[in-house]
Amino acid sequence: MLRCLIFPVRALACVIALGPLPALADTATVAVAANFATTLEKLGARFAVESDHDIRIVIGSTGKLYTQIVHGAPFDIFLAADAERPARLVEEGRVAQGDRLTYATGRLVLWSREDAVSEETLRGGTIDRLAIANPELAPYGAAAMEVLAHYGLAGGTLPRLVMGENVAQAIAMLATGNVDHGLVPLSIRANEGVAEGAHLWTVPAQAHPPIRQDGVLLERGRGNPAAVAFFAFLPTDSARAIVLADGYDSSDDKP
Repeated sequence: MLRCLIFPVRALACVIALGPLPALADTATVAVAANFATTLEKLGARFAVESDHDIRIVIGSTGKLYTQIVHGAPFDIFLAADAERPARLVEEGRVAQGDRLTYATGRLVLWSREDAVSEETLRGGTIDRLAIANPELAPYGAAAMEVLAHYGLAGGTLPRLVMGENVAQAIAMLATGNVDHGLVPLSIRANEGVAEGAHLWTVPAQAHPPIRQDGVLLERGRGNPAAVAFFAFLPTDSARAIVLADGYDSSDDKP
C-alpha cells in the first residue's frame, strides 16, 4: 500500500506580499519506509519553512519500495528501514557511495492495550496474538522475529503472529483493537492516537541488532535541487532534533 503526501500547501498570504514573486518551489519525491512516515511528515514541514522547496512522500515497505526503484520508479530519495537495500543500490551502481547516509536508528517496543508489559510478558507465553510487520518485506518485522528467538519463543510457545505488510499496517491492527499486543517501533510513542492509554515496554538492545536506517539520494534526485537540499537537510541539527523526539537515535554518519 502506498500513499502520497505533499508538504506544504503554500499560504495564500504569501501571494500578496509586496515585491516580485519568488520562483516556484521545486518538489522532491521521497520514498520512505512506513515506520518513518510520521516523522518524515514533520521533517517535510520543517524543511519547507527553512527552504524554498517541498517534498512529496510515498510510503511503503522497504522491500517493495526497493523493488520499485530497481524497476525505474520516479523517486528522488529513498529512506529505507534498513542498511541492506541502500547498500545494494550502491553496489548495483544506482547510487554513488557519497550519496548514502544513516539518518536514524530504531528500537522495538512491546505494545499492549491491556496490562503493563515486560520481559515476562514475552517469556510467559500468555500472548495470544502478536502484531508484527512482515519480516520478508519490513526490517522491523525481521527484528521482531529476532526478539522472539532471543526469548526462546518457538514451537508451542510462539504467539499467533498477525502480520501487516509493513509497520503502518501492523500498527493499524493495534489501533483498531483487532490485536492486543504488538512488537512495533519505539517511534509509536509519537503517534498519540495509538500510544495514548497503551502500555509500552522497550525491548533491550541485546535482544535484536540496532535497526540502522539508511537513506540514499537516487540518480534522478541528483538533478533536482529540492532533493539535493532535502538530503543535505537530513543530518542538520534541526532535522536530528525531530528524529530524536520521535523515538529514534539520530546519526549523520556516512556508512
